[in-house]
Amino acid sequence: MARNKSVSELNDGIIRNMAIGAIFSDFSTTFIVNNDIELLQVGKINALDFHRTADLMVTTAEDDSVRLYDIANGKLLKTTLHEKHGADRICFSHHPSSVICSSTRNLDSGAEALRYLSMYDNRCLRYFKGHTERVVSLSTSPVDDRFMSGSLDHSVRIWDLRVNACQGIIRLQGRPTVAYDQQGLLFAVSMEGGVIKLFDSRLYDKGPFDTFLVGDMAEIWDIKFSNDAKSMLLTTKSNNIYVLDAYNGEKKCGFSVDASPNTTIEATFTPDGQYVVSGSGDGTLNAWSIPTKSKVLLRGLKWAPRRVMFAAASKGLSLSGYQMIQMQLVRSSEYSKDKF
Repeated sequence: MARNKSVSELNDGIIRNMAIGAIFSDFSTTFIVNNDIELLQVGKINALDFHRTADLMVTTAEDDSVRLYDIANGKLLKTTLHEKHGADRICFSHHPSSVICSSTRNLDSGAEALRYLSMYDNRCLRYFKGHTERVVSLSTSPVDDRFMSGSLDHSVRIWDLRVNACQGIIRLQGRPTVAYDQQGLLFAVSMEGGVIKLFDSRLYDKGPFDTFLVGDMAEIWDIKFSNDAKSMLLTTKSNNIYVLDAYNGEKKCGFSVDASPNTTIEATFTPDGQYVVSGSGDGTLNAWSIPTKSKVLLRGLKWAPRRVMFAAASKGLSLSGYQMIQMQLVRSSEYSKDKF
C-alpha cells in the first residue's frame, strides 16, 4: 500500500481530492432463469463499523449477512449469514475477529436481542437477552469489555462481554442513542425532545452529571464524540447535523442535508476532529470545516480511525438496467496512488 498521510494533517485540499478507491458490489445474488442471468437485489446495508486499531471493517445488510473487509487491500474477507436472528446494528469488540450484532426477529418473545459473534469460526460466543424491541444504537467502551445498547423499548442497557447478564438499565422516554467518549470516562444518552444526558462511566447508577438541550425537537438518531473528546456530533431525524462543545453543550455549528426516504443519515468526524462528513438524500457526500463553518465539496460513513479513508454505504447504483447495493471505500488520491 502506498504511504498514508497522518490524519492530523488533513486540510480542505485533501478532503476535496478524496476519490473512490474500491467499490464492493457483492450485495446481490445472481441466478439463472431460462438461460438468462438475473440479479436479485438483497437490500440495503444496515450498519458498518471500523476496528479501532486493525485495518478491518464490518457491515450488516438486509439479507441477514455480516461481512468482514480488509480495508488496507480492499478485499472482502468473509461473509456469514444469520437467518435465524437477522443482522442490524453492529460494532467491533476489542478483538479484530469478534463483533457485537443486534437481532431483528422475535424480540417480543424474549429472543436474544444481541449476540457476541466470532467472525473467525462463525460461532456465537454469547447471547444477551433483555431488550423487547429492536436495538437502534450500539457503542463499545474503548478501555474495557463493556458496551451499551439503546432500544425502542425505551431503555439503555449496559453489558459486559464476559457475562450474559445485563449490568445496568437506564429507563427513559423516546428513542435512545448511546455513545462512549474516546477515553471511556463518560457516555452520552439521548432522549426525546432533543435532550442529551452525560453519565460518568463508573457512576452511571448515580444518574447524569450534566444535561444538554439541543434546541431541535426532532429525535437524535446518532451521537459521536471527537477523538479528543472536546466535541459531540449529533444527527437528527430532521436531517440536521450539530456539533456541540462536549463540556458545556454549546452549539459550535450546524448543517442540513436532503432527506433520504426510509433511511437514516449518519455523519462522522474526521479523526482530527476538524471536519464533518455526511451523506445526503440527493446521493452526494458532503464535508464541512468545523473551524470555518464552511462546506468543502466532495466528488461524488464512518471514518477509518488510522487512515485517510472513509466508507459510504448506500442503495441505488444503477448498472445495466438493474439496481445494486454499493459500498465505497473513499481515500485521498494525494497520498495513495496504488489501487487496492
